[in-house]
Amino acid sequence: MKLIVGLGNPGKEYEKTRHNVGFMFIDFFATKHSSSPFQLKKKFNTKIADVDVQGEKYLLAKPQTYMNDSGRSIYEITHFYDIPPEDIVIVHDDLDIQFGEFKIQTGRGPKDHNGLLSIEQNLKNKEFTRVRIGVDARIDEHKQSGREYVLSNFTQVEQTRLHELFGRIDVMDILI
Repeated sequence: MKLIVGLGNPGKEYEKTRHNVGFMFIDFFATKHSSSPFQLKKKFNTKIADVDVQGEKYLLAKPQTYMNDSGRSIYEITHFYDIPPEDIVIVHDDLDIQFGEFKIQTGRGPKDHNGLLSIEQNLKNKEFTRVRIGVDARIDEHKQSGREYVLSNFTQVEQTRLHELFGRIDVMDILI
């Protein structure tokens, strides 16, 4: 079994924010591959769905802790299902990358992402894969702080472009 986690914050007020691009990707992936419906699993404090793609089982997760504490939920899932770090993909926002771009890396990521820090501390391991989705579209002379900006909503145009971007991210190739 492989685990694909989208990072975000729970609640309606965060639904369309840049910080929730991980949740948005997981929803896209779930729809594309006809996953089971997401269900809240209280013991993990996470919404979970599963999907079988070409004979491989994937567990899709959206932790319902806030972003900065997502490591606890991910630890509980990986411990329960005995999923090693090399079978984990974390999808998250990244202010170091321009909107519309992404990077896939293992063992390293952005220098300032508290969600990833929480995961690394709880797993006591950094060797999981990160899908870093660029969310920075700020104009230099009007830059907001990173904290303010990731909690702002995507524009309607950006939301449309996200689906095109998500279609270019092939998680299946990552987990082979």
